[in-house]
Amino acid sequence: MRYLFAFLRKNNIFFLFLFLEIIAIVLMTKNRTFSGSVILNSTSQFSGSLNKSYSGIIDYFDLKKQNEFLVQENAYLKNSIIQINNTHYTIIPPDTIYQYIVAKVISNSIHKADNYLMLDKGKRHGIKIDMPIISDQGIVGSVVAVSENFCSVMSVLHKDSKISAKIKKNNQLANILWDNMDYQRGTLADIPSHIDLRVGDTIITSGHSLIYPEGIMIGVAENYNTLTGSGLNSAVIKFSTDFNSLKYVYAVQNSHLEEMLLLKKEVEND
Repeated sequence: MRYLFAFLRKNNIFFLFLFLEIIAIVLMTKNRTFSGSVILNSTSQFSGSLNKSYSGIIDYFDLKKQNEFLVQENAYLKNSIIQINNTHYTIIPPDTIYQYIVAKVISNSIHKADNYLMLDKGKRHGIKIDMPIISDQGIVGSVVAVSENFCSVMSVLHKDSKISAKIKKNNQLANILWDNMDYQRGTLADIPSHIDLRVGDTIITSGHSLIYPEGIMIGVAENYNTLTGSGLNSAVIKFSTDFNSLKYVYAVQNSHLEEMLLLKKEVEND
């Protein structure tokens, strides 16, 4: 909006001249009927075009605000759906331990071996280490460092990334790895050889890692590789998330995560 005001200030003499010209033309139309109607039609068309251009400029500068509003509304709807489901369950209550925090991506890399994102949310917004980050398209990464107002996220596109996944159609477990080659594709590893996996099958998070909730979209299988002499096979998957165009994401807040991690630690230490 400040660019618009600067433009108007810079050209104020021109707009004053234009305003006076319009007044003169209007006065002429009162004395000359035919010529007045022609001039009036011309000025109407000109002023209409001017108003349309002005409206377009205003709409352009308002796009950022509208996008932010839509993302906030999306998070609100996600949280509302959780609350509604919690109110109207019948026999088995659904999983209601998750809440969503909207964050904007302020830096992102996709072509390194170790890729990270930085988000504009931190401790004071409720962000914690190990929080999963998702988008409307699917998984994005997990929080590895947090300051007061920002956080750093280890992307799925990281050589150390390993995500517990499953094949949606049969719930068979596998792991998602990234081979440092293509930001659009990853590897579905550790697939038991007897599992029926086909091109186009949907891959989602398993929920077993205590990081990602169950059922978050990861991608679809593109081809299946049979490894000779091994009981485990692999497949190439195309990620559902376009990591090169991420702008707004959601931090998933698990209200029971600390309790779950503590219990897991106690069991592992026994």
